[in-house]
Amino acid sequence: MSITTPNPTGPIRHEHVAAEAGADADLLESTSGPVERELLDGLHRLASAERLLVAIDFDGTLAPEVDEPSRARALPEAREALLRLIRLPATRVALVSGRAMESLEQVSDLPDEVLLVGSHGVEIRLDGPTQLTLDTVELEQVDALSEVLEGVADSIDNVWIESKPAGFALHTRLATDADSRLAHMVALDEAHSEVEGLTVREGKNVLEFSVRNTTKGEALLHLKEYVRATSVFYAGDDVTDEDGFAVLGPHDFGLKSGAGRTIAEHRVDGPREVASVLALLADFRGGDSSTTEQ
Repeated sequence: MSITTPNPTGPIRHEHVAAEAGADADLLESTSGPVERELLDGLHRLASAERLLVAIDFDGTLAPEVDEPSRARALPEAREALLRLIRLPATRVALVSGRAMESLEQVSDLPDEVLLVGSHGVEIRLDGPTQLTLDTVELEQVDALSEVLEGVADSIDNVWIESKPAGFALHTRLATDADSRLAHMVALDEAHSEVEGLTVREGKNVLEFSVRNTTKGEALLHLKEYVRATSVFYAGDDVTDEDGFAVLGPHDFGLKSGAGRTIAEHRVDGPREVASVLALLADFRGGDSSTTEQ
């Protein structure tokens, strides 16, 4: 599948739109920035879905990126839009993140009915406890991987590792460009020499190693089946979110947050604009009297 870069939609600023389904004129008058008609039309179509899954990446999509991951929080307007969507009939909300589940639960600050996917799909919390099972071989691989990456982090300034249930993330956000490249090169070489069958994902200033091969796309399909969604909204900002965009169908809606190559149909500048899109979706779906509890 070829990767293309769609035109940016430009900034979208939502200012308490008194929404009724189909009120495009009022909507356009109440936004202070340009809104792409295609994006609005897509949201209108999505809002009328029989059963809707709203799935979103966290860092860089709901929450601005920060140097200390534990301090990340969703923008207040994004959180409010999600709470509105949660209250709507035949609508489920999910966070799909590369974070470990414990970390995602800590920073998300959302009700328990929100479905959570952590570690790119290794951990899933549906309407019950988190599901995770590693066999004996995988546990041994995690231990071996830990030794390798701890050695890399200890030897290079401003590089640290984040523990995850099926592996680790090597963070280089605060390192110099030269040290970041060195850390990635050494970690890749030594990890592959010590552990067979590793899955490696490169993100923004992070290299993620997992002993289990899962993707956000696989997790998204699992969520869609679980909630019996007829349409899916998915938003993300990172390279790993392309796996999510890749599984979307003709009745779904993909939204890229920020710059970078993507196969998503729509794009906005960042988390603040994502929050505005979520608010518009909540407006449209809340004002659609044809949407009923299934």
